Amino acid sequence: MNSTELEPLVEIVNRKLLEKQIRPLNYTEILIMQGIWQYQTYHQIAQEKGYSAGYFTNVVAPQLCQRLTELVGSRVTKKNCRVLLESYLDATCTALKTTIIKQDPVDSFPDTDQKPSPSYPSGPVPLGSSFYIENSTLSTRVYEEISKPGALVRIKAPKEMGKTSMLLRILNYGDSQGYRTVSLNLEQIDSSILNNLNLFLRWLCANVSRQLQIEPRLDDYWDEDIGSKVSCSLYFRQHLLEQINSPVVLVLDEVNQIFEHPQVAKDFLPMLRSWYEDARRLLIWQKLRLIVVHSTEIYVPLQLNQSPFNVGLPIQLDNFSFEQVQQLAQCYGLDWNDGEEARQLIDMVGGHPALIHTAIYHLSRKEMTLKQILKTAPRYTGIYSYHLQRHWANLQQQPELEVALYKVMSSTEPVQLEPIIAYKLSSMGLIKLDGSQATPSCQLYKQYFKNHLSNESCVTIL
Repeated sequence: MNSTELEPLVEIVNRKLLEKQIRPLNYTEILIMQGIWQYQTYHQIAQEKGYSAGYFTNVVAPQLCQRLTELVGSRVTKKNCRVLLESYLDATCTALKTTIIKQDPVDSFPDTDQKPSPSYPSGPVPLGSSFYIENSTLSTRVYEEISKPGALVRIKAPKEMGKTSMLLRILNYGDSQGYRTVSLNLEQIDSSILNNLNLFLRWLCANVSRQLQIEPRLDDYWDEDIGSKVSCSLYFRQHLLEQINSPVVLVLDEVNQIFEHPQVAKDFLPMLRSWYEDARRLLIWQKLRLIVVHSTEIYVPLQLNQSPFNVGLPIQLDNFSFEQVQQLAQCYGLDWNDGEEARQLIDMVGGHPALIHTAIYHLSRKEMTLKQILKTAPRYTGIYSYHLQRHWANLQQQPELEVALYKVMSSTEPVQLEPIIAYKLSSMGLIKLDGSQATPSCQLYKQYFKNHLSNESCVTIL
């Protein structure tokens, strides 16, 4: 079974892992899956792909088995992996199993041109998916940066712009380079932990230890006399990094969750910055490559000279270009050669990746025409109703933003806004800024918010 034939199986497994909030399979884990289906040993897989057998046996394989164990609910080993996955997929994906899991590739794919039906575009795009549109320039910059000792990368964008999909590729790249990778999503932390710096830092150390498969020994390093920040730093330096000979890529996703807890943020964020600065003089810290990811939709004032957000490599995810929209349409089998459909869709949603993807998905299924999508897009009955209502709910909590947004959406000319207001609305992706002049970021927002805000009390204030 080659990588192309394994792709449908991997997509199903990754989708099920994401549904359970488990990190999807990375590149090296997919290589092992392919080897298992070919009845190869770990040594054979590693030798064929140019990795060390010890790395596959002691690092990648245990992580893969642990992840699949959480998925299927039974202990997965190399010997029973195929049997358990077949049984699991038979129970959950009966219709797809018969076309995917066969020993004879010819029998499995009688129609070589037939592709698996795409799933609804929600959440991260799984590894190996043919529907992922990569920004190769940004990806290359990140890959080059994390190869540097003591690197720090800051990735930011509004929600649904592709941050997590990009992270999956970064982790996959790190694995392919033989780096140790750790990914922590701060949305998964209990609020009681986020409210307490000591509990939060212990949570951080414990989770990093487990993902690195190093025995947690927090009490050996935690000392209330020197404080939790110093204890945490000593734990990383003396217990974790000392035991690892390769670079460690530590991804902290949804760091905006920390922003909502300023008492913790004001200590935690400067600590990350100190690790980055210590790497300039201490070799041990050069093993650590930090990737900090956050949504820009939550605005909390930070002292920028004390946080990590003005050091390292900044990465801002942008809208799809015309060429990228055309590329995605082609992936879905749409004939948009003249470019008119792409231009119309971009005019409506401004190239927003998730909104573009949703429209093209519906068009590929012939559920709606482009004319119908564009006509109903700003309505509650349109395909973007949830996306628009989420923004509407956020605005209702901040009346000053409602007032300012109405000015922008109802004007035929650019509107000058107060800097903080402009920053917030721009961070939400609702407006575009040219200096201090604001315009709607797309027709979808202009039509929807102009209509809804015109009925709000904020209009009487203007």
